[in-house]
Amino acid sequence: MNFFESQDRVRRSTTVLVILFAMAVISLIIMTNLLVMIVFGVIKSEQLRNGQTLLQQMDWKTFAEVGVGVGVVVLGGSLYKMMALSGGGKVVADALGGKLIPRNSQDPQHRRLLNVVEEMAIASGTPAPPVYLLENEPGINAFAAGFSPRDAVIGITQGAVENLNREQLQGIIAHEFSHIFNGDMRLNLRLIGALNGILVLGMLGYYLLYSTALTGRRRGNDKNGGAILALGIGLMVIGFAGTFFGGLIKAAVSRQREYLADASAVQFTRNPNGIGGALKRIGGLEAGSRLEHPGAAEVSHAFFAQGIGGAMQWLTATHPPLAQRIRRIDPHWDGKYDLSPPPGADLDEGPEAQEAGMAREVAFREAAPVAAAAGVAGVMSAIDRIGIAQQETIDYARALLSELSGEIRDAARDPHGARALIYALALDKGQEIRARQFRQLQAHADADVYQLTLALTARMDVLDFKYRLPLIDIAIPALKQLSLSQYQSFKGNLIALIEMDSRIDLMEWSLQKILFNHLDGQFLKLAPIKAGNLDLERCRSEVELVLSLMAYAGSEDQPVVEKAFSAAVAEIGSDQLTLLAKDQIRVSDLDLALAKLEQLKPLAKTDLIKACAASVWSDQRESALEVEVLRAFAGVLDCPLPPRRA
Repeated sequence: MNFFESQDRVRRSTTVLVILFAMAVISLIIMTNLLVMIVFGVIKSEQLRNGQTLLQQMDWKTFAEVGVGVGVVVLGGSLYKMMALSGGGKVVADALGGKLIPRNSQDPQHRRLLNVVEEMAIASGTPAPPVYLLENEPGINAFAAGFSPRDAVIGITQGAVENLNREQLQGIIAHEFSHIFNGDMRLNLRLIGALNGILVLGMLGYYLLYSTALTGRRRGNDKNGGAILALGIGLMVIGFAGTFFGGLIKAAVSRQREYLADASAVQFTRNPNGIGGALKRIGGLEAGSRLEHPGAAEVSHAFFAQGIGGAMQWLTATHPPLAQRIRRIDPHWDGKYDLSPPPGADLDEGPEAQEAGMAREVAFREAAPVAAAAGVAGVMSAIDRIGIAQQETIDYARALLSELSGEIRDAARDPHGARALIYALALDKGQEIRARQFRQLQAHADADVYQLTLALTARMDVLDFKYRLPLIDIAIPALKQLSLSQYQSFKGNLIALIEMDSRIDLMEWSLQKILFNHLDGQFLKLAPIKAGNLDLERCRSEVELVLSLMAYAGSEDQPVVEKAFSAAVAEIGSDQLTLLAKDQIRVSDLDLALAKLEQLKPLAKTDLIKACAASVWSDQRESALEVEVLRAFAGVLDCPLPPRRA
């Protein structure tokens, strides 16, 4: 199952969630109606003994009114929670008491964790998500939360950081990345919102009891007070039923996805000992994977392993049994859990481990083909790799990071340095325009950022182009740590630098598109992108524009451009598309086109990305500009494109 098929599967899972939610609401309406009619005497036991049925005694007008009331309460509770979650993964991490680990942290354990996340992100073709530490949690667990890779965060417990080695951490992080890419995070947030509505009736019962106690009403001396008291108790009981329904819904939606994420983690790393070893460590740890935070129950379905206990876990558990997960990964497991002492933070980040990683990189470099395969096979290979961080690309990412100078690497991980690096990437080669750009920064950028830009410019001018996208990916998490005013200043300065020469070329457009695609949602509080239902036929003019631009990005030679466009059209299988003249393509139109193409169905995105890839490789080579523009297109469509080797 590739990235797009997984996205489509999540759409079907959402349909299942809606059906289960509707069934739960109907059950709550029936139970609440029975409670109201019994408490207020509409249904009487004497009449039942005299042969009248419940249906005969039912006041259907009251039933409809109560049903509407329950529906409004449940729907209102769900919408309220969804609005609260609209801030993305950060909201979930904060609710669980997570503390952001700074990208430039020098704590050995934190540095090891951040390195693993960074390598996995670069290998996947997406910026590294912010990492939150649940400091007071001794159990081994983790989660990914957000609506898309743009606002995703990863949370991990202190127990995982202290008790897992680098290989096991990589297995857990790969598992969480699979949730990010497969769309599971969006489904998890929808599930939290839906279940909050179901639980609202129980909370309403609690407040009825509380208000009755405050007014001094007693069952024995106040008939109405006694009825309200009984109603409150009944609603609390129904609330417990809602909790049970919620557990069943979580179990129905979550369990199979955990098996798939485990399999994806093994596929990513090609190392079953990583995630398998982490699961065995959970079994051998006294705290296991339990979380102590009171908010853990609400998010239990999003964790790496079972985060909460309780009665009837066999029925409502959000995760498969630990032993079953291990045996699926390691069929020859002897049934013994890992009881060994925790590893030291420096045991798997030192020179020996780095040399081992470099040895794998050298071996891969020698064995890898020099050029990508041409034609349909090459295109299909590229599409199959979307959303998949294979071990080869993880090793390649680690090699790229090791080849960068410490000064540039450290700058990219720091909020001040990240701004300076991006400014340096946007500088013009012409001395006159560059001088004007420096004056812009001197007048409007922070003084220390301006000085750092000056210091880094010489190094950035000679930096190999292959480091450009990885550096952007490293810088984005650091830029997310800016304040709103700092981000607004940074964005304004970057746009000013790009527009200084009165033109915006494709390289400049892709730089700002990749950056603002990931940053605007956090700082400008944009609404989450909704799942799309458009097909390519309804976006014909937008598809023409994108494929035409992709064809022109590869060459100035018109026959080559026409060949690239024809290859893209053939991949889509349409004869209704026309190559636009170069002077018909405007950046403003391109932004509008991509905004509409975001609403494509997942499998329609497959066809569009395939067509773009076919255009790039129609001449059996790829330019740096083509790769960056393709990456920008894929990023807008939330389709992370892994790096390709020369």
